[in-house]
Amino acid sequence: MQARVRSSLDLRGLCSLASGQINAMFPDGDTVAAADLLPSAERAMQRLEHCFAHINNKYFFDGKEAVFDHLHGDQYAMWLYFLSNQLHLDGVAPSVSKKLFLLNKALHGCDIFYEIALPSIFLLVHPLGTVLGRASYQDYLLVYQRVGIGSNHDIYPQLGRYLTLRPGSSVLGESHVGDHCSVAAESLVLDRDLSDHSLYIGNPRDHIIHHRESTPTIWKA
Repeated sequence: MQARVRSSLDLRGLCSLASGQINAMFPDGDTVAAADLLPSAERAMQRLEHCFAHINNKYFFDGKEAVFDHLHGDQYAMWLYFLSNQLHLDGVAPSVSKKLFLLNKALHGCDIFYEIALPSIFLLVHPLGTVLGRASYQDYLLVYQRVGIGSNHDIYPQLGRYLTLRPGSSVLGESHVGDHCSVAAESLVLDRDLSDHSLYIGNPRDHIIHHRESTPTIWKA
């Protein structure tokens, strides 16, 4: 099924752009053609449409259809993740997904490996310095800059729905975060559980937890 997306470039144009960028960045003789990306790009665009349709922002959804601009940095970072991950799921040569992952890292400063299973609905907000590791993610994930999700002793977090990760926040290790939670700016959750509707502020040695009922208005009801 064709995605309903008002895009600044059509799929062929997006594939030409991405292939041109990775071939310029990695002139290793293993050239990637736009045609190599197109089948997976169609499925990736369907995923992007589903994601953007749940974002309550006119730059992502205008009330009728998803809106995608390849010159909008946050949107292009999300697109490169969707494309690299879809190529991986489709069994395309890993080198192509690796190059798209590194392109995303170079352009936007975010580290989201193509094997990471992000939820179907998420939003990156100027994600410079953000690293999203192999956690268990759920829908309505809101991620700002310098966010870190990773392991402690090879154990990764379990994250709930409607999670907001503010700038500089991290969730590491054997942490189980419930639904409708928020981790405040510059805060660290390490090997601990947060119940539903928690606002966590601080670090393992000095922290407070408030109850929060509201859901961020960025998500469509």
